[in-house]
Amino acid sequence: MSTLSVSARPDATSKDSRRWLALVVIAVSQLMIVLDASIVTIALPSAQRALHISNADRQWVVTAYTLAFGGLLLLGGRISDYMGRKRVFTVGLLGFAAASALGGLAPDAALLFGARALQGAFAAIMAPAALSLLTVTFTEPRERARAFGVYGAISGGGAALGLILGGLLTEYVSWRWCLLVNVPVAIVAAVAATVVVHESQVEGDAHYDLPGAITVTLGLVALVYGFTKAETDGWASVTTVALLAGAAVLLAAFVTLEMRSAHPLLPLRVVLDRNRGGSFLASLLVGTALFGMFLFLTYYFQGTLHYSALKSGLAFLPFSAGIIVSAGAASQILPRTGPRNLMAVGLLAATAGMVWLTQIGPATGYPSHVLPAELLMSLGMGLVFVPLSSTALIGVADHDAGVASALVNTTQQVGGSLGTALLNTVAASATTSYLAVHQAKVMAATVHGYTVAFVLSAAVLAVAFLATVALVRAGRDELPDATAAVMA
Repeated sequence: MSTLSVSARPDATSKDSRRWLALVVIAVSQLMIVLDASIVTIALPSAQRALHISNADRQWVVTAYTLAFGGLLLLGGRISDYMGRKRVFTVGLLGFAAASALGGLAPDAALLFGARALQGAFAAIMAPAALSLLTVTFTEPRERARAFGVYGAISGGGAALGLILGGLLTEYVSWRWCLLVNVPVAIVAAVAATVVVHESQVEGDAHYDLPGAITVTLGLVALVYGFTKAETDGWASVTTVALLAGAAVLLAAFVTLEMRSAHPLLPLRVVLDRNRGGSFLASLLVGTALFGMFLFLTYYFQGTLHYSALKSGLAFLPFSAGIIVSAGAASQILPRTGPRNLMAVGLLAATAGMVWLTQIGPATGYPSHVLPAELLMSLGMGLVFVPLSSTALIGVADHDAGVASALVNTTQQVGGSLGTALLNTVAASATTSYLAVHQAKVMAATVHGYTVAFVLSAAVLAVAFLATVALVRAGRDELPDATAAVMA
């Protein structure tokens, strides 16, 4: 094995005034990645009508992106390390722009789904490259803290901005511009990156676990497609069973490959630690529950309450605000309490909020049912996210820190993919069954489907609570430093 070293110029970089311009470019890339989920969710009802997407298939607009992003994120980090972070970052920006243009101009659903998958793939190489560039560009502790503060603020506030921007573009221009808006921004950022960002890469023999990346991605795609086919063909159909069985075989093969590989994509030692494994499991389950919730609430706002796209975006803002407030409080409380108690309280609050959402109906209102549920969930999630990121790095070796950090994002994206597909199938099936039994109005049956999905989401959050209580045992003295937590 060769000795690895990082090729960069930290001393020169830290004295270069262009590093703050580099921060702007990196922040813009992170903003696009964060914006992409919320801005497209608000536009989804309009896109579904325009392209005649079925209820069973609408979730692919979300899951095609999150599957590609989550499934390829670890590989993307390796590629950026060895091929050059600036080079990969620039390619990621230009690829993201091209994929966004393809999606914005898509004449049919299939091309839109494919474009979303491409967006996720390019985001998977752009995101780790951006974070690594930030690390090597700011080497002085105080400046690095300020830089990561900006990065964290973009990550926290970008979703809220996406909700408003998505509403404005959908209502006053076209849903297509929720994708097309990325094109000029990404191109300008890519051009700027070539001027103000310094190259940095790991020197040594490059090792890419392509079999692992292909196996896990195909396994996840088969699992999501199996959930989708269950809505149209039934859970016992040959196609559904074959897809789910194939997914199990592929995912088992991935684990076997990682156990035997000299340079695994996911070293199993990272997830088999009790504390870290508990945090990754909680992250996966939280993503499973929350992504679907945003999808169904969007349709509830626009289809049942007849909100405009902009009003729907504004209706989600209390959720973003609650997370920002409680995350700030959690960062102050965490050093005194340790991670488990904070995560447990947060997950209980989030579960209670999801249970509250199960009470919505065709005649219920936003102030009485949705707003209190949003506030409870968001305040709880803010208490979860901060200790979850820190716990993922407890006791991890230096050479595994990058993988452990990336896994927090990976598990949330993968959980979101699986959850959106599964919950969409559950909601659609519940709607169909309710219509057949009760011969009710379509609106009542549709909302019933949403509430069934919320019940399942609440159960998933409750499992996350139990997993946290059972597995996370780290004390406050074992937490990593603040910078490492922010990087996660």
